[in-house]
Amino acid sequence: MSDPGGVAADQLRAFVERIERLEEEKKVIADDIKDVYAEAKGNGYDVKILRTVVSLRKKQPHEREEEEAVLDLYMHALGMLVPDRDPGAGPAALEDAG
Repeated sequence: MSDPGGVAADQLRAFVERIERLEEEKKVIADDIKDVYAEAKGNGYDVKILRTVVSLRKKQPHEREEEEAVLDLYMHALGMLVPDRDPGAGPAALEDAG
């Protein structure tokens, strides 16, 4: 049913209630994710790096490669040393570069 302003109050209320319910579910999920990060931290994992890994896994390989290329370009332009991005280089390559 519409009121004189042309708004279907029942439908509008239903949308608002659905959004509110989903917002509450989102909060619960966010709290669960926070708990998982806290558990990982408690087991000795670096949470900042975990967040980076999760973010990278969301991207397509070509997107990651493009970002890495731009990062390398910027770091070279700033005179910062960047080790080869050879996956086999490992942490020793980082120590040698610094």
